[in-house]
Amino acid sequence: MRWTLPTTQVPEAWFNVVPQLPEPLQPPLHPATREPIGPQDLAPLFPMALIGQEVSAAPWIDIPGPVLDVLRLWRPTPLVRARRLEQALDTPARIYFKDESVSPAGSHKPNTAVPQAFYNHAEGVMRLATETGAGQWGSALAFACALFGLQCKVYMVRASYQQKPYRRVMMETWGGEVVPSPVDQPDHPGSLGTAISDAVRDAATRDDTHYALGSVLNHVLLHQTVIGLEAREQLQLAGEERPDLIVGCCGGGSNLGGLALPFVPDPKVELLAAEPSSCPTLTEGRFDYDFGDTAGMTPLLAMYSLGHDFIPPSIHAGGLRYHGDAPIISLLVRSGRMRAVAHPQTAVFEAAVQFARTQGTIPAPETAHAIRATIDAAVQAREAGRERVILFGYSGHGLLDLQAYDDFLAGRLAGT
Repeated sequence: MRWTLPTTQVPEAWFNVVPQLPEPLQPPLHPATREPIGPQDLAPLFPMALIGQEVSAAPWIDIPGPVLDVLRLWRPTPLVRARRLEQALDTPARIYFKDESVSPAGSHKPNTAVPQAFYNHAEGVMRLATETGAGQWGSALAFACALFGLQCKVYMVRASYQQKPYRRVMMETWGGEVVPSPVDQPDHPGSLGTAISDAVRDAATRDDTHYALGSVLNHVLLHQTVIGLEAREQLQLAGEERPDLIVGCCGGGSNLGGLALPFVPDPKVELLAAEPSSCPTLTEGRFDYDFGDTAGMTPLLAMYSLGHDFIPPSIHAGGLRYHGDAPIISLLVRSGRMRAVAHPQTAVFEAAVQFARTQGTIPAPETAHAIRATIDAAVQAREAGRERVILFGYSGHGLLDLQAYDDFLAGRLAGT
C-alpha cells in the first residue's frame, strides 16, 4: 500500500522537459518594448543561476549538494495506493498518489523554495519578496529563507489572509513578514495577480531584494520534477509498468508539472489538469501573450489566460486562483498532449470528504481538485469495465484549511 525510497535515492538532477516539448516555447516579452527579454532584463529580480535554468535546453540539470541535503529532510516522499478509495468506488482502476504533504511546510512547494533560496544566498542576496495565495508557497519560502539566513516578505492574497490565519502564523514562525494584498486597497479581496504586482514592486525598488515565484516559470516546474522522477521509480516497485493517467490540480502548474513532466516523452501516459470552475484558465481562457501580474509590471508570457485583470471569486483553493498558467503547461494543452477539466467548489469538497472518510487524511482544497478528477476517472473505468492505473498528485494537506471544511459540512460553501 505504500512504497518509499531511501534518502540516497533522491534524484540528483532535475528533468528538463523543454527538449521534449511538441514545439519550442515562445520567448517572454519585455513589458515596455514587447521585444524578447534578455538575461540582464531579469537580473534585478532573479539570480543568474535561475535565469540560466529558465532558458536552458539541457535535458538534465544537476541539483546542488546543499539543496539535496535539505530535500533529504523529507524526500523521497511516499507513493501510496488508495485501496480503500478503490473499494468505495467499486472500480477496477488502481489508484496511486504521490504524497507531497509530508514536507515541513505540508506541500510540494519547498521543492522549489529551497533551491531558489540557495541560489539567491549564493549570489549575496539578503532578502526575498514573494506572493502567496492560500499560503502554501509563502510558508515554503519562509521555511527555505530561514535555512539560508534570508529575510522573507510575503504578500498574501487578502481573501486567504482572512480565511487562513494559521498559514500566516506558520510563515511568521519561520521568520517571514506577512501582509495582506493588495496593500493599497484594503477592501479588495485580492488575487495572485495583484499580490505578484506588490511583490515585484517591492523587489524592483530595493537593491538588497530579489523576487521569488512559486509556480508558472520554467525553473519552478524544473525543480518540481523530483516528484515525477521518484514516482516513476516507485511505480516500478509497485509492479506497474507505467500510469495510464496522471492527474494534478492546476493553478499556475507547478505540482502538476512536477508529477507529469517526466512522463511527457511516453505517449501512452495521458495527462490531465484539474482546475476550479471559478478560475477556468485552461478550459475557458485564451492562449496569447499576457502579463503575469495585474499591474502589468512582469514580462509577458505566452499562456492560457483569463486576462491579467481577472479577479476570481474568493474560493478556498487560494493556490488555484490565478488568471494564467505556466507556458509549459499551456503549450502541452494547446498541442493536445495534456487535457484539462474544471470542477465547481462543492463537487471538489464532496470528493475531499469521500477521500478523508476512506483514506483517512484530509487534503488541501487545491489537492481536492485532483481527487475529484481522479474519482471521476475511476468511475468511468468502472462503467467501462476497464482496468486503469491512475496516479494523482497529493500536493498538500488540509489541516490548516478546516474553515473550508466547516463551511462545506455546514452547507455554507458557495458552489462556484
